[in-house]
Amino acid sequence: MPTVNTHETFVRAEETKLPSNRSFGLVFTAVFLIIGLLPLISRHTVRAWALIISGVLLALTLAAPNVLTPLNRVWLRFGLFLHKIVSPVVLGLIFFLAVTPTGLLMRWFKKDILRLRFDPAADTYWIKRDPPGPEPKSMANQF
Repeated sequence: MPTVNTHETFVRAEETKLPSNRSFGLVFTAVFLIIGLLPLISRHTVRAWALIISGVLLALTLAAPNVLTPLNRVWLRFGLFLHKIVSPVVLGLIFFLAVTPTGLLMRWFKKDILRLRFDPAADTYWIKRDPPGPEPKSMANQF
């Protein structure tokens, strides 16, 4: 099977550590508790299934957190999978929706913010500062 070259390497030198089962259980207890109680804001009935899951997770978290290890692993792998998809997509969207149009507009309006254009008639490209910068002595011992 041929390898695909990408801009990012997904091979990690170190294994990603699994978060503690206790913190995993407490976070998901809170998530399911919020899901269960959220309908109360709009005066609807609570979601009993979410409250039951929240109670079971809380009991497991406090009594036997090691039981949550398989769920914790699945959740971590799901997060790593999402990372492989979302990171390139989001960075691509930022590039094509923000950086590229900005560059095209700069070319269209002939702006040279970085002053990179060559001017054969210029004596120097030095930019005079007014007021001048710090004293040269202040740069001698920076640390």
